[in-house]
Amino acid sequence: MSSDEILMDAEERMEKAVSKLKSDLTGIRTGRANPGLVDSLRVEVYGSQSPIKQIASVSAPEPQQLVIRPFDPSTIKDIERAIINSDLGLAPNSDGKVIRLNIPPLSGDVRKKMIARTKDLSEEAKIAIRNVRRDGNKHADTAEKDGELSEDDCKALKDEIQELTKKYENSANDLAKTKETEVSGS
Repeated sequence: MSSDEILMDAEERMEKAVSKLKSDLTGIRTGRANPGLVDSLRVEVYGSQSPIKQIASVSAPEPQQLVIRPFDPSTIKDIERAIINSDLGLAPNSDGKVIRLNIPPLSGDVRKKMIARTKDLSEEAKIAIRNVRRDGNKHADTAEKDGELSEDDCKALKDEIQELTKKYENSANDLAKTKETEVSGS
C-alpha cells in the first residue's frame, strides 16, 4: 500500500467510528422528544424485523411527546409491542391510528446513567480510532520493510496518522460533551 492509500484508509475508518458514535448518541434520552430516540427500534412485522422508519413516520410535535404514525394501520399493535419490549422505558398510548409517546423529564439517577452511557460510547469510539491508528502504523512498517517507503517517509506517515487520530478523538470528545450538556439540561 502507498502512503496515500494507508492515510485514506485510516481517515475513512476513523470517520466511520465518529459517525457510529454520532448515531449511537442520537438514541440517548435527553428529556426532550427527539425522533432519533426510536431510530434503533426494530419491529416484527410481516414475518421480519424492520426498522421503525420503514413502517412509520416519527415526529416530535411537542417538546415532551413523540408521535408515531404507521404507514399501515394494521401494524400499530406490532409497533406498540416493540416499544414495550425495548429498553426505552416509555409507555405507548394508541388511538388506533397513531401512537403517542410521552417523554418524562429525566430524574437525577437517569441523567447520571445517560451521561455514563455517553462516556462509554465515546470511549468505544476512541478505542476504535486508536485501533485504526495501530493498523495504519502496521501498514506503514510493512511498506517500509517491503521497500515501498523510506524510513523518513514511514515516520512522516506515522505522524500524519497520529494527527488524524487526535482530530477524530477530539471530534468524539466534542460530540460526547454536547450530548452530556443536553442530558444534564444545562
